[in-house]
Amino acid sequence: MNKAVKGTHVLRALGAMSGTSLDGVDAAVIETDGHVITGFGETAYRPYTPEERKILRAALGLWSGPQVDAAAEVIDAAHATLLTEFDNIDLVGFHGQTLAHAPRLQGTLQVGDGAALAKALNVPVVWDFRSDDVRLGGEGAPLAPFYHYACARYIGATGPIGILNLGGVGNLTWVDPRKPFPQASGALLAFDTGPANAPINDLVQARLGLDCDMDGALAARGKVETGALELFLAEPYFTRMPPKSLDRNDFAEMIELVSELGDADAAATLTGMCAAGVLQAIDHCPAPPERLLVTGGGRKNPVLMEMLRVALDCPVDPIEAAGLDGDMLEAQAFGYLAVRVARGLATSCAATTGVRADVGGGIMSWPEGASVRAAT
Repeated sequence: MNKAVKGTHVLRALGAMSGTSLDGVDAAVIETDGHVITGFGETAYRPYTPEERKILRAALGLWSGPQVDAAAEVIDAAHATLLTEFDNIDLVGFHGQTLAHAPRLQGTLQVGDGAALAKALNVPVVWDFRSDDVRLGGEGAPLAPFYHYACARYIGATGPIGILNLGGVGNLTWVDPRKPFPQASGALLAFDTGPANAPINDLVQARLGLDCDMDGALAARGKVETGALELFLAEPYFTRMPPKSLDRNDFAEMIELVSELGDADAAATLTGMCAAGVLQAIDHCPAPPERLLVTGGGRKNPVLMEMLRVALDCPVDPIEAAGLDGDMLEAQAFGYLAVRVARGLATSCAATTGVRADVGGGIMSWPEGASVRAAT
């Protein structure tokens, strides 16, 4: 293995994430040995242009073809442009862009060429994080929970907490930091809670030509249609035992449920559906979390945050209240996971994805052109 990554010393890893909200690429440096977080470095963000976002949207749900190829070109170019801004990097964790996710059927697809990125950056790159998990019977998502465990210890949590990521899809990690390591029995439970920002973004894009409901302003003027909410909660997904995961478009019919509502009521109802999915998810936790820390774009929606605070019996705070960066947490996670993959450590387990055995999945590519699939 490359001298830059072998051993047990602390590395400067650069993680990059492009989420299902399709807003842009987040990049963040994390300093870690693959176990503990020792520090954080620079961050950067590159928004997608309207044309790039259009190309990515056209490829959602597809597994191959010219639209997927066009999306891959956007992802590769955007990441290469952004990541060249960083210096003194030992290793890159490159998530790529999820276009389709059906782990029990066709698998999971993240476009992005990590081998080409390694050559462009002249740095080793770990990529294709999810496929090995799916091949071993896992959901392939969510993958951030091992990082969330490290975060819980970093902030000094002394009891179970929840870390809720509200991106395009919502996912919850229940963490007990008192356990000795993330694979330990009772240390973690993680799963997707349901749709989050994706249907709200799609609604305002289709009706108003906006990228999102900024600050929940539209939802704040509306009211939740309880009939639509009840139909949403009747979806069998919510009673399935975790671990479980979703594709961005699994709840596309949500838009139909609000199709006859005015703009404000439709936005309020979709926001209420997101909160209701989280409330259902909390019931699956081994014990009530002492605190819920919210990351992702949803934490900036005051209407959504107030719905969660009213519904839940624990404090609900943006993750910045604990000293972490909610805009960059996912990018940091893939930098952290890259170090774990490079060092032969697990990145998922039965409690986080339902995988049959602990797995550290991904392809590791070096600038000189060599690539190997790494797994525990």
